[in-house]
Amino acid sequence: LHFATDVSRVVFIVRVISGGDISAYDVVSSLFPDKQKDFVFNISETDTVLVKEIRKGIDRTDMEKLAASIVDTLSGEHYIKAVVGIGTPIANVKDLATSFKEAQIAMEVSKVFDTEKQIIRYDNLGIARLIYQLPTTVCEMFLREVFKQGSIESLDQETLFTIQRFFENNLNVSETSRGLFVHRNTLVYRLEKIKKLTGLDLREFDDAIVFKVALMVKKYLSNNPAKY
Repeated sequence: LHFATDVSRVVFIVRVISGGDISAYDVVSSLFPDKQKDFVFNISETDTVLVKEIRKGIDRTDMEKLAASIVDTLSGEHYIKAVVGIGTPIANVKDLATSFKEAQIAMEVSKVFDTEKQIIRYDNLGIARLIYQLPTTVCEMFLREVFKQGSIESLDQETLFTIQRFFENNLNVSETSRGLFVHRNTLVYRLEKIKKLTGLDLREFDDAIVFKVALMVKKYLSNNPAKY
């Protein structure tokens, strides 16, 4: 087996979530048949690894398109739902383990924070990666600090949904109230209620950032994902 050591490669991990009578390994192998350049192997019943040789000029968007073609083929032709984690490109074969680990972490982080995403790049995880790499003791300390005036547990689902929509509308009260089909004053009342419970005014940018990060930290702790 000829294994060129002087080319760039990237690791994709294809994880089957549900469906299909054919193995993902067979499908991925058929999509990348050049065994001199690309290597496909199973690491578990659900996970297939693709070590893909990439030429110069390939950017992150191209890698996402490649991952999308795998997901679409599995879904459209074989009724297999899958997600793909993508590591960062490496120039030396000795660093393959790093790209592999990154692809694993990408999927674990996404499982906690972006459960709808099917294609996850390690270098596009943002603040979620930062939280994932923090010790749980630090996360717990942060939550105690943020919510010292009241527990986040006292916020009901309706209130949490309101907060989510408020963030999605860039802290715009009018847009959020229209989207929720509630009167502007009703939304203001809910925001005041949150401020009273937590001490954080979500209409203020700094407080909103703290609250958003705190929600992500809480979600991370409640999921207790596997670490690599």
